[in-house]
Amino acid sequence: MIEGGTGGNTTLTGLNFENKVDLITLLMQIKGYSVKKQAVGNNILFNNKVVARCFKKYEFYKFLDEHKIDHKSILSKKLLPDDALLVIVRETLFIIEVKYQQVAGSVDEKLQTCDFKRKQYLKLVQPLGIKVEYVYVLNDWFKQPSYKDVLDYINSMNCHYKFNELPLSWLGLPK
Repeated sequence: MIEGGTGGNTTLTGLNFENKVDLITLLMQIKGYSVKKQAVGNNILFNNKVVARCFKKYEFYKFLDEHKIDHKSILSKKLLPDDALLVIVRETLFIIEVKYQQVAGSVDEKLQTCDFKRKQYLKLVQPLGIKVEYVYVLNDWFKQPSYKDVLDYINSMNCHYKFNELPLSWLGLPK
């Protein structure tokens, strides 16, 4: 993001989380995208074709129930994702956690839990044969030198982070 520049959602190449707007709202602002509420979660459509499904918090467990996956027999405690985005063509579930800070705080330690949580989500969707990618969307606060070690750790655990925006192409969604 360039200071004084326009947001990523106007470029049609990514989802701009700069104002901590939710994923569904951002997608609906991009030409060609629409969202259709389902009994479980939302279908994400591009040019009227379903390209993904999105689940917030508890909806993710309803998705598991839909596939007869008993999460209680797999995990001892529920994880509640900000957004779980199943990109159909990639057979990949993206766990998207938006973290914004303006002062040091508890988010610092939460960033260090990505590997554990990614592995927990992998256990849950293993019967479906889909991959899991765990990604943080961070604001510029986390560009400070004091976060270098934790950002390196996130990468070393096969997790990801992006600043302010999620590129559609990175997710495997059409632009």
